[in-house]
Amino acid sequence: MIPAHLRTALNLAATGVPVLPLHRGKVPFGNCPACAGNACGGRPNMKTAGPCRCPGVCHAWAAATTDPAVIASPSWAAAWRQAVCVGYHPGGAGLTVVDLDNTDAITWARTALPATRVVPTTRGEHWIYEGAVTSRNSVRPGVDIKSSMAYARYLGPGTGTLTALPDTVRALVAKAPAPVRPTPPAITVPARAGGAECCPHRTPAYLARGIAMAEQHITEARSAVHATVYRTFLAVLSRHGRCGCLTDAHMTRLFAAAQAKGETARHCADAWTNARTTLGL
Repeated sequence: MIPAHLRTALNLAATGVPVLPLHRGKVPFGNCPACAGNACGGRPNMKTAGPCRCPGVCHAWAAATTDPAVIASPSWAAAWRQAVCVGYHPGGAGLTVVDLDNTDAITWARTALPATRVVPTTRGEHWIYEGAVTSRNSVRPGVDIKSSMAYARYLGPGTGTLTALPDTVRALVAKAPAPVRPTPPAITVPARAGGAECCPHRTPAYLARGIAMAEQHITEARSAVHATVYRTFLAVLSRHGRCGCLTDAHMTRLFAAAQAKGETARHCADAWTNARTTLGL
């Protein structure tokens, strides 16, 4: 018998929607050992060197496909057995999902955006439009944009008729476009008189505790992982981004925690860059 999630995925793929399985926490499956750290060179649609020849489903949104032979292949079988839901790549289908995470965000959408197809979610709604844009989290309180280089959960066909992506959404994404970077940006640590290695306003233990709490916050995320990672990066940088004590080693720990939740190195780099841009660093 075909698993229910696999059947849903095949039906979606037949309509031109690239799909992938999502596991516990509603996140993509992580890299296999051969692809860890992007050692494989990445998938062609990740806009990196490659192509990766891994037959598995270990490249998050970039693994999404409409090929039924791949979706139902033995290399994907274990993932479908563990999957808790089906994900899809909106941008690959020429779509944009406006993810409204609470009632306030829904109220805003009803006044600011044209009616379109609406899909209820656990805490809010997905408003789906025709047209693809660059994805961006936290464009306003409770609102994420999921399109190119992102994935969304498939929660059913929804109601209403698809309409064209409005300029309002394009403007939200364009406010502070993040540069695409395949590797994390380096942090320059300025030298300080006396060789002090603690924050000028706190102790080394305070920074260590803050990094550990940030790692824990990411690790314990059960949903909205993209948003959680961005907000955690933003909190860390707002506290330590200007004092000169935040090093590449600290950043690597945060990136590792995010990638353990299914984020790619590219997504981590984009979230870090967005947070720095927001704070003017």
